[in-house]
Amino acid sequence: MNIPNFITLGRIILVPLVVWAIAASQMQIAFVLFAVAGLSDAVDGFLAKRFNMTTELGALLDPIADKALLVSIYVALGITGDIPRWLVILVVSRDFMIVGAMIVSWFMDNPMPVKPLMASKLNTVAQVGFAALVLASLGFKFNAWPYDLILMAAVTILTLLSVSLYFIAWVRHVGTPEAS
Repeated sequence: MNIPNFITLGRIILVPLVVWAIAASQMQIAFVLFAVAGLSDAVDGFLAKRFNMTTELGALLDPIADKALLVSIYVALGITGDIPRWLVILVVSRDFMIVGAMIVSWFMDNPMPVKPLMASKLNTVAQVGFAALVLASLGFKFNAWPYDLILMAAVTILTLLSVSLYFIAWVRHVGTPEAS
């Protein structure tokens, strides 16, 4: 355990607080907590890289914290009707499909290396941007149109592209014998 890992754990602890804030219609609080979580992600990454504090635990916890936060926010905003439920289903299904494919390849004794694709990184940026815009517009009472539609379209397209590229990579991976 080191400072970046503690910061990441703090981000995980923020997840239920953000969900509570959304469920309680405390969107300003939800936005601020989301911003703090985003800042903590940048800080723990900077500290880990700059001061050579990367660990296996951190490599596991960081993406879990990021996904837990994003998926929870999307689900909460979908339940409250603040974002379309079809978008929530798309975003969450993509993550389940990717994790499911990784588990299947592991059970096939041919584990697939985890390396994010550029489309996936862009998808994450779009997802974060859309969630931040929705939370900010709800919390600070401003009309986000047309930026909300643009970001929602970007999330949709990048989610579909990302899951398609992961699926193609997975099919190629499981179709080739394990290099020994």
